[in-house]
Amino acid sequence: MPQSQREIRFNAFDMNCVVHQSPGLWRHPADRAREYNTLDYWVDLAQLLERGLFDGLFIADVLGTYDIYGSSNEAALRAGAQVPVNDPSLIVPAMAHATKHLGFGVTAGTAYEHPYPFARRLATLDHLTNGRVGWNVVTGYLPSAAQNMGNKDQLPHDERYDRADEYLEVVYKLLEGSWEDDAVLNDAESGTFVDPDKVHPINHHGTYFDVPGIAITEPSTQRTPVIYQAGASPRGTKFAGQHAEAVFIKADNLDGVKDTVSRIREAAEAAGRPRDAIKIFTMQTIITGKTHKEAEEKFAEFSRYIDPVGGLTLMSGWTGTDLSVYGLDEPITNIESNAIQSTAAMISKGTAEGAWTVETLGHATGIGGFGPVVVGSGEEVADELIRFQDEGDVDGFNLAYAITPGTFEDIVDYVVPELQKRGRYKTSYTDGSLRHKLHGHGDRLPDTHIGASFRQH
Repeated sequence: MPQSQREIRFNAFDMNCVVHQSPGLWRHPADRAREYNTLDYWVDLAQLLERGLFDGLFIADVLGTYDIYGSSNEAALRAGAQVPVNDPSLIVPAMAHATKHLGFGVTAGTAYEHPYPFARRLATLDHLTNGRVGWNVVTGYLPSAAQNMGNKDQLPHDERYDRADEYLEVVYKLLEGSWEDDAVLNDAESGTFVDPDKVHPINHHGTYFDVPGIAITEPSTQRTPVIYQAGASPRGTKFAGQHAEAVFIKADNLDGVKDTVSRIREAAEAAGRPRDAIKIFTMQTIITGKTHKEAEEKFAEFSRYIDPVGGLTLMSGWTGTDLSVYGLDEPITNIESNAIQSTAAMISKGTAEGAWTVETLGHATGIGGFGPVVVGSGEEVADELIRFQDEGDVDGFNLAYAITPGTFEDIVDYVVPELQKRGRYKTSYTDGSLRHKLHGHGDRLPDTHIGASFRQH
């Protein structure tokens, strides 16, 4: 379909914890986030999302606590703000078994785990999901994670990406280049399961890693799972241009979306890839109902549960700045960050009404984690999403929630049918792997992707 009429894609944005992006909303009587540590919660959610023809469930993760606010993790623990948090990868096989098409984006960092065992985990997930898994590559931003892994602090921001470049090189060599496609013979008559002549050591000796041997997994459906990425700093954008097949962005207005999308597409071109090689999803929270009035009433009800301190705790971690030292009405400007630089830049820029203060920021982060929130009927929400796609050149939306699974149920019931009526949302899934569903060019990395250069030819 023409560029202005392409279909909108949805990912659900969740995390294996009680409080992901909406601090305080776990207290709402209809919220099931407390069940995060049960398989029933995740299987029910996956089946709901597949009913709504979502492309995927994107599962965020951190490996440390948010202990910047007040120089302690007490506020994070009290609010349940992304702690306690469980491993995102272990819930995926159960959800995949209960669904047929839904994709799963698993967040995992390049800072604290060696790429050799991690590549095996990726391949295992790709086998068990029949090619429906993606890897959201993060470089880390919480000092507490670095300290608990034996380091004084995390690496400087840009060096984290240098390390990540090499980390992905190792993963590509293992998953793309170590085993030839026909290495597995499975020949009972000759007694040969694998032809050793078709399995190759990668002999990687780099700045950060030494991996001399072979991959210990046979090739999976996608070989390398779909590469997701979310960094929007200049260095993060360059990284996305080289590696990412889908990018999640966050901007507080349409102009911000346009600017970020343009930079990502230019980065893809600079890396020798097509401008549309990366599917771009912008963060969005949707509060909807049968009517505008019903949606407004839901938003007002949800707002009564906001935990501003919980929001500030998350925001302090995202920016690397202790917001507890500011007065309630003190303007927040010129934040310098070794954490998530794009978030720090958004806050430093302020709004059309002026600079952010601690008080306004805490409430703004309360529903949807400082991302944009649209409130309205299914028709009104569809209008806004279509406008953002047509004017902002995004491929879809990474949907945060106020309550779970209620927010997603409302989207499936009210927004999806409206978009389908307008021809802007799929009415059935495409068969095949997650990569093929997203890009339509088969299961494996395209030849223009840097990972393809590590294949055995």
